[in-house]
Amino acid sequence: MTPDLLLVDTVLAVERLTLSFAGLVAIDGLSFSLHAGELLGIIGPNGAGKTSVLNCINGFYRPRSGRIVFAGREITGLPPHLRARQGIGRTFQNIALYPALSALDNITSGRLIHMRNGILTGGIYWGPAQRELLAHRARVEEIIDFLEIEEYRHHRVAELPYGIQKKVELGRALAMEPALLLLDEPMAGMSAEEKADMARYILELREVRGLPMILIEHDMGVIMDLCDRLICMDYGKKIAEGPPKEIQHHPDVIRAYLGEEHAVLDEGGPEEVAPGGGPRAHPLQPGRGGA
Repeated sequence: MTPDLLLVDTVLAVERLTLSFAGLVAIDGLSFSLHAGELLGIIGPNGAGKTSVLNCINGFYRPRSGRIVFAGREITGLPPHLRARQGIGRTFQNIALYPALSALDNITSGRLIHMRNGILTGGIYWGPAQRELLAHRARVEEIIDFLEIEEYRHHRVAELPYGIQKKVELGRALAMEPALLLLDEPMAGMSAEEKADMARYILELREVRGLPMILIEHDMGVIMDLCDRLICMDYGKKIAEGPPKEIQHHPDVIRAYLGEEHAVLDEGGPEEVAPGGGPRAHPLQPGRGGA
């Protein structure tokens, strides 16, 4: 393994990861590391391979080659449920909740990996099983308070607004007490107010709880403001890595989003003019969404 992936504070190391589907290469020799307490963003055009990376990390996809090391242990061959037990939590680009269950029950389902007695045994309310069940319920209530969804706890998820469903999904991931949290477009489809709330939760998880996270998000304003470091992918390859300010003006990143002529313009050529006059907005400027 390369020296930069052997740092003592490395939580996750991905080395030379390759994934393909029927001859189509989705991830091509990708390597990166995530350090303790770090918030790493992955950006890139649609189809760049971003979600496939998360699917490899949590075990939904089996890479053709490469290694994934989490907390000092290689997990490349582990199935998803064992990776969850190792401490990898996940939210999804498309909400994956139990629509017929309440918000409370959905979040509680994230506690299953920590339940020794099981739901049926715990329901008897005797001895250790009772104490365990009450402890799990207390943890779930803490998460509900943190996400400010107290009034929705007993509502069926199918009846909840989309933004609240996104919060419930984050709550379920937090109920696992993850050592690593993978966030796949947690703010997609949200209003500006809902995005601000979600950004606040993510910041607190990083700054107060020190939770390392990998974030995929198309809102460039959000990802530039929140992340410590960015990786940009295009056609399955990592084309740039560094601090957000550096990535924002990286010619290869601009080229991936807009094409060759825009990269040349950004490097100091004449200012591009939008239809109707005035400069055309940069797609990687904070406050704007990316492709």
